[in-house]
Amino acid sequence: MLYINNLCKNYGSFAAVRNLTLHVPKGDLFGFIGPNGAGKTTTIRIVCGLLRPTSGSVVISGTEDINAMKRCFGYVPDFFGVYDNLKVIEYMQFYGSLYGMTYRDVQAVAGDLLSLVNLEDKRENYVDELSRGMKQRLCVARALLHNPELLMMDEPSSGLDPASRVEMKELLMNLQSMDKTIVISSHILADISEMCNAIGVMNHGTLVAAGKMEDILQRGSDMSELVLSIVSDVDAAVMMLRENPAVSVVSVRQNEIILRGVRDDVTAGRIVADLINRGVVISGFHRNEKSLETIFMNMVGGAQQ
Repeated sequence: MLYINNLCKNYGSFAAVRNLTLHVPKGDLFGFIGPNGAGKTTTIRIVCGLLRPTSGSVVISGTEDINAMKRCFGYVPDFFGVYDNLKVIEYMQFYGSLYGMTYRDVQAVAGDLLSLVNLEDKRENYVDELSRGMKQRLCVARALLHNPELLMMDEPSSGLDPASRVEMKELLMNLQSMDKTIVISSHILADISEMCNAIGVMNHGTLVAAGKMEDILQRGSDMSELVLSIVSDVDAAVMMLRENPAVSVVSVRQNEIILRGVRDDVTAGRIVADLINRGVVISGFHRNEKSLETIFMNMVGGAQQ
């Protein structure tokens, strides 16, 4: 579906995107994550033909011709453009004409698209009467007017309230179930981890990691932590644990010891059993699995979003 090959974008001596190579297969809901200035928006704008790359290429559905590619994708920018003095249906008709669609063509699909984004009852409302979340969903409907295979979305949930974020997330998952390929950049990592089946992590213009969500999350297994609640003699327990080269003591807080390097429940059980057999009284234990946020922060070296 989408192939990005050795993409570079330089502004003088500053490299906004560095040798980016990425493949997004058909049907993926792909999440692009990274700190501000990582190169996500630049990459999306190059894919959409809004910026020219310094070098490299973009191929969508087998073509590099930008005019042919524009028929293959819909674009939802981070700052969406709406015309407040138009009614919702007029807004759809206006953009349909830009896609080369006739009035009749737009009328045939606009109702279904507005229904898809839960705006069918707003078709006669003026755009300036809509909430921010409604305007964002309207932009998604507009981007789908020409039935593109690929949907490029730059921060579609930015500034939305929690309810609107849930609606946007459900909409995107619904579109994926309709065999749409979606590339979305976002700072809301919890949403990305829940809806995307693949992600790419960018930092300083470089693709740090890319792959299926489960594979990226698996990279955090070395960072999973075992939390032990010790009834007495914490110092002795720490000394015993440090005898095990496979794990490391991360912190000791009052009667709580946190270990890192506990990869699975079997290893956790053996550690607990060994301590008990050696006289340590344990009142409880649990594992802290690492989230996408923790893995992301580890990959980008603590850069702020």
